[in-house]
Amino acid sequence: QVQLVESGGGLVQPGGSLRLSCAASGTIFSLNDMGWFRQAPGKQRELVAAIRSAGSTNYAASVKGRFTISRDSARRTLYLQLNSLRPEDTAVYYCKLIQERRTFWGQGTQVTVSS
Repeated sequence: QVQLVESGGGLVQPGGSLRLSCAASGTIFSLNDMGWFRQAPGKQRELVAAIRSAGSTNYAASVKGRFTISRDSARRTLYLQLNSLRPEDTAVYYCKLIQERRTFWGQGTQVTVSS
């Protein structure tokens, strides 16, 4: 079983930065894909950024150039650096891990961008 715990969310002013973390525990295989999703009130959950087992990354067009996804060498901690934050980035951010054709989600961390 895998557990994912996100942290690092909070309230930040427009233009500010945050760093989200997702700590994975349990049986983690070397071949897995991880990603960050977000869900704003009244909207569907959407992909923000993803990183594959081989290290390739992809980003939503709305965050490209502002957000950076990364993970540690042990593949147990996933990060999302959020820069130049905008009010429209306000959402609950979720961590996702896929391995052995199983999908795991964290409980989410709230990011609020407001002056």
